[in-house]
Amino acid sequence: MSFLTGLILVDAPASALNNAPQAEGARTENVIPVKQIRSREGPYPYVSAQAFRYWLRTTLENTPELEWKAAPVFREKKIAYTDANPLEWWDDDLFGYMRAPSKKTDAVEARGKDKTREVETPTATEITRVSPFRVSTLVSIAPVSIVDDFGTMSRQEGDPVPHEHQFYRTVLKGLFSLDLKSAGTFSYQDRTGFLNLDDARKERAIKDKLEHLETEKSYRLPAPERIRRINALLKGLGILYGGAKQAIHYTDVTPSVLMAMITKGGNNPLHYVITPDGKGLPVVHAEGLEEMAAVWKDQIMSKLYVGWVQGFHDAEREKLKKALDTLSLTKGYSLGHPRKMIDEVVADLAKAENQAWLA
Repeated sequence: MSFLTGLILVDAPASALNNAPQAEGARTENVIPVKQIRSREGPYPYVSAQAFRYWLRTTLENTPELEWKAAPVFREKKIAYTDANPLEWWDDDLFGYMRAPSKKTDAVEARGKDKTREVETPTATEITRVSPFRVSTLVSIAPVSIVDDFGTMSRQEGDPVPHEHQFYRTVLKGLFSLDLKSAGTFSYQDRTGFLNLDDARKERAIKDKLEHLETEKSYRLPAPERIRRINALLKGLGILYGGAKQAIHYTDVTPSVLMAMITKGGNNPLHYVITPDGKGLPVVHAEGLEEMAAVWKDQIMSKLYVGWVQGFHDAEREKLKKALDTLSLTKGYSLGHPRKMIDEVVADLAKAENQAWLA
């Protein structure tokens, strides 16, 4: 198995990217609080993994040049699900799904009358797929002082209407992983999380003459199609947009730093390469980088791709470059803008000598 293992930093200079429904102990009822982890050191603002995945899905769906094929979503009263057909829809493939339509008579009748279901793939049984793409919660690298900002609605006659919200200044750090073997490979094992394909979807796989991995009870898309999907996903990460309160705290959420490499397992050795200093600013942990390269040498299958935007803590970028120059990385490293590094990852993935990464 091979994984694209990565780390990202998002610069949030004055932001409120993910908010909670209510604030405990607030002085007024109309306070909009930021999501935060409370600790003895102080509050750590964060962006939930669900929010981040929503940003990425939205970016992919609204960027025509990526040719992303998004699955239709169907609703049944209090549940919703995608078409759950990874053969056709790229987000069903890379983001996973769980589909268990109700078998109650009224639900079956309602589905029959729903005209939006003309493209629906028939589903005979419950099917699930664990997401090959995984992302952690994006958490502030250090505790911060959260700002309470006051405003008023004053365009109407009469007294102004006060309101209050929170925001912060920090750098958010998160981890991501893409299971390269699972991308474009669909199991029909009758086990929870492994039954990606029911009989109807298996018939489609056979009709499309997909590679049959008989011992693994799986079907696999051709390598060029798998790379197309991975390419789109990663390029979407490079032009990511989203976040709450953008009208008044416009924040560029594209990664200021993106580090990645291909590893044999799903662990993430990059976690401690960048840490906070005493002021809560990101610094390169040179000794941690050296230890990572030495300890995980047998698990690293590619060069280390280092994307670091110039202008974002340039002294640390230069420090990282000097540290990398002294390391004995078997495959070496590349340093440039995060989008350039994403392009390089995809280009290397398509090379004949690297096809083992997809196995």
